[in-house]
Amino acid sequence: MAGDAADRPAKVTDSGIEVRPLYTAEDLDGWDPDRQLGAPGQPPYTRGIYPSMYRGRLWTMRQYAGFGSAEATNQRFHFLLGAGQTGLSCAFDLPTQMGYDSDHPRAEGEVGKVGVAIDSLEDMRLLLAGLPLDKVTTSMTINSTAAILLLLYELVAEEQGVAAADIGGGTIQNDLLKEYIARGTYVYPPRPSMRIITDIFAYCRERIPRWNTISISGYHIREAGSTAVQEIAFTLANAIAYVQAAIDAGLDVDDFGPRLSFFFNGHNNVFEEVAKFRAARRMWHRIMTERFAATAEASKLLRFHTQTGGSTLTAQQPESNIVRVTVQALAAVLGGTQSLHTNGFDEALGLPTERAARIALRTQQIVGYESGVVDTPDPLAGSYFVESLTDEVERLAWEYIERIDEMGGAVAAIEAGFQMDEIEQAAYEYTKSIDDGERVIVGVNRFTVEEESETDILSIDPALQAAQLARLTRFKADRDQADVSRRLDDVRAAAKGTENLLPPMRAALAAHCTLGEVSDALRDVFGVYHPGR
Repeated sequence: MAGDAADRPAKVTDSGIEVRPLYTAEDLDGWDPDRQLGAPGQPPYTRGIYPSMYRGRLWTMRQYAGFGSAEATNQRFHFLLGAGQTGLSCAFDLPTQMGYDSDHPRAEGEVGKVGVAIDSLEDMRLLLAGLPLDKVTTSMTINSTAAILLLLYELVAEEQGVAAADIGGGTIQNDLLKEYIARGTYVYPPRPSMRIITDIFAYCRERIPRWNTISISGYHIREAGSTAVQEIAFTLANAIAYVQAAIDAGLDVDDFGPRLSFFFNGHNNVFEEVAKFRAARRMWHRIMTERFAATAEASKLLRFHTQTGGSTLTAQQPESNIVRVTVQALAAVLGGTQSLHTNGFDEALGLPTERAARIALRTQQIVGYESGVVDTPDPLAGSYFVESLTDEVERLAWEYIERIDEMGGAVAAIEAGFQMDEIEQAAYEYTKSIDDGERVIVGVNRFTVEEESETDILSIDPALQAAQLARLTRFKADRDQADVSRRLDDVRAAAKGTENLLPPMRAALAAHCTLGEVSDALRDVFGVYHPGR
């Protein structure tokens, strides 16, 4: 016999929310569908930000790519576009992320390893060769050096005859607060980093109006071990800090609000993930309406990209990850994502091979064209369970935001280590549940096999670093060094003052200053962040 349900252990979501054995209309007693739900494309946007959602157009299929040299990544971009991808997404190597050129001692052994190496305007030309920058949209996962990569992109577009105002759009991640919380690729202290971010807001408003100036990321918070509730709570708290900083810098909320975007993680618990996305939309509408008095509806729309959960992928029986990624992609689509990256099944072992990247893209295409989940907006709306879970996720997320507000906001909470401590505890409890066997991970603590079949792994040619260094050496030799020095002095002077940093940075990059040199000029003025000091 199955036994009485009361004798079984309680079921909980990844956030620890208890799931009752049955949900009925009584669970929505007093629930107001007009206030809490609305119609798709109508406030509070619980059901999605567009009236027809995917009946009008599918989400952007934006596969993350970037490895080795600019030429190799450019070839992968063309391969993915040829396979039916509808938007580009670029990963950069650690030296590029940290503001070091490939010839810096700290770059040794890391050039091109986890993303593409970009040192200069020449590298960006190679990365974007043959791409129609007035049509294709490009997402760049870059934070501390986001302004530099954006300016290089703009310069190459103009070389191709595409004016800044006509660039087809895209996104820079540009989210430093989550770096202090969860990821660690920060350079400067929080407060000068906030200045760079708001300077980017102002610069793009004037010159690149179709660009999304920030992708406020919960993805890396979740990858560090947070719960779904913590993911949206800490992300929205960071967003509040960015909006307030921009307003304090003299910007109007409705001038930059429509260009804010978000980046979330997709995990395996389908219903909690759907509830998370729906709750986040509703919360952002309330934040922008009530807290910041935004009047433009576009400022109140939580537009987000989703990437399936890298931390959920297993090195054991890696083909099983194809199923995990499918479940996660389905949750993102049911939750109303605007764009989606599906991970390669081999990413617990290395960078995705072309075969794995194709399967990941085909996963999205099968969900979009064969599953039927796109035929009506928010098909889970009205479910006793989903609506109850959406309300509970929202309630718990507000509790976190209120605690952060009481501490003085996200920056003050980061300086006190609050978010990091909460994530660390959540990560410990998650890992312990696997070790104790309370949480089943197929192929890891249940349903294991004695011998694993071999999986092809993408390898980076060790000659890459030498070739990159040779190109960088030639680039530095073939320039006016006196002009380079003057342009870098201009960047330092701007950093010491209050003018927007991006115009002098742009002039420096156009004069063939490198990413590392511009970053060093800012380091000279802003210093480097050391946690706990």
